[in-house]
This record gives sequence, C-alpha cells and structure tokens, in this order.
Amino acid sequence: MAKIIDGKAIAAKIRGEITAEVAKLATQGITPGLAVVLVGEDPASKVYVSMKEKACKDVGIFSDEYKLPAETTEEELLQLINKLNKDRKIHGILVQLPLPKQINTEKVLEAISPEKDADGFHPYNVGRLVIGKPLFQPCTPYGVMVMLKEAGVDLAGKEVVVVGRSNIVGKPVAFMCLQQNATVTLCHSKTRDLAAKVAMADVVIAAVGQPEMIKGAWIKKGAVVIDVGVNRVGEKKLVGDVEFEAASARAAAITPVPGGVGPMTITMLLYNTLQSAKRR
Repeated sequence: MAKIIDGKAIAAKIRGEITAEVAKLATQGITPGLAVVLVGEDPASKVYVSMKEKACKDVGIFSDEYKLPAETTEEELLQLINKLNKDRKIHGILVQLPLPKQINTEKVLEAISPEKDADGFHPYNVGRLVIGKPLFQPCTPYGVMVMLKEAGVDLAGKEVVVVGRSNIVGKPVAFMCLQQNATVTLCHSKTRDLAAKVAMADVVIAAVGQPEMIKGAWIKKGAVVIDVGVNRVGEKKLVGDVEFEAASARAAAITPVPGGVGPMTITMLLYNTLQSAKRR
C-alpha cells in the first residue's frame, strides 16, 4: 500500500513557520496584509473566502475583505484594485474567481500590481515563472512542489506526467517540475492513449477535474501520485481525479482527497503574502 502524503500535516508545519515569521515582523512594526475581493454570491467562492480569512487570522496576517454585489461593473472593480495597489497596509491582493460574466477576468488580473499578486496569476509573474525567476508562484502548483519535497521526492531525471493544462495548475506545475530537472509530459483532453502516457510516469500530477478519470491500473508500480482534483459525487462524497483505492495498491506514495493538496493552496497564499511583506 502507498504511503499517504498528508497535506494537512505539511500545511500545519508550514503555517507554524509562517506564524513565527509574522510575529518576528511585528517586532519591526510590520503586519503582512491580504485583501480578498469577492464579487457575487457563488457558494463555493464564499466558502473559500471564509477559509482564507480564518487562515489569515490563525497566523496573524491582517485580512481585509471586500464583498461586492454580483452586478458590480468592471470599472468599479478596477477602481477598487487601483486603490488596493496603492494601499501600504496591503501586501497581497486576491480576486476570487470566477467573476460574473460582465467582468473581463484577464483585464482584472492584469490590473493587480505584480508586486501584490499573491495568487501568481499576473502575466508578469507567469513570465517570470517560465524563465525560472519567479516572484510569486501560483498557490496550488506551489503547494504541490512543497509536498513533493516534503515527501522526499527528487524530481531530477524523473518522468513526470501532468494531466490537465489549465493556467491555474497544469501549465505552471509543468514549468516548476522542469525547473527541478524532470522530463515533463503535459497531457489533456486531446491526448491519444492517455493510459500509456500515465503508465510511463514516475510522478503523476492529476489536475483535470473529472472524478476518478485516471484509473489505478494505469499507475506504474512505485510511482508517486499527486491528485489535485476535488470532485463532489452524490450528496456528500468527495473524490479526486485518480481512482484512489486501485492507485494506492500500486503507487509508492499518494495524496488523499480531501486532505491532500487542498490545505496547501491556502497555506501557500499565506506564504506569498508574508514574502511580499518581507520584500517591502
């Protein structure tokens, strides 16, 4: 049976380190500040925002929340971002996605100052990531990399297969693995013979958003599996993108869902906000 890579435990350890660093900054009169902007009433977004608020409070980061109505115009949102860019109390800005359809998401992400882009989505930060000189790294892929490191996985020379090519997870995590000297194959919905691609991987990173799409039988014996997917099946059950039981029988190590990558995302957001405050 595979070793479980416990995201909750790794996140708790890093949050302890962040709490200590925040306390140290406080002695110099600096409190890291994160502004979280939520437009509309998306239920999942509301849950995420309240989790982010609580996490900030737990580590001593100042959190400022802006809840705007669903009919907010693009211009109003851009004005708020401009104000937050200039606010010296704020070191990180996060606009919760998705945004209502009258607002151009790209325009909004580009309006955030790259120095306060705690989510790592600004084109400037994406470009820096690609050339291997990151300022802010996107939180979920960053969390994945920290988990691999904590699990003692050295990526140099390994075959890494990433399933999913989103701008939020798939593409950035592929670049991060390249920087660790892995050989990376990036798969997606048009990939032919996905099973064969997955079967050659020493490390599988699944971020496709389809419940249990990656079958346990595809996993090479002794591979490491990082499952980024969180899919609700039925009323209560949460499953990942990988068939967990069958994959566990073959893998050397695997992340559970829930309790795997999830807790790391918010932790890396706190980490990015802290780094921004230290730079300032």
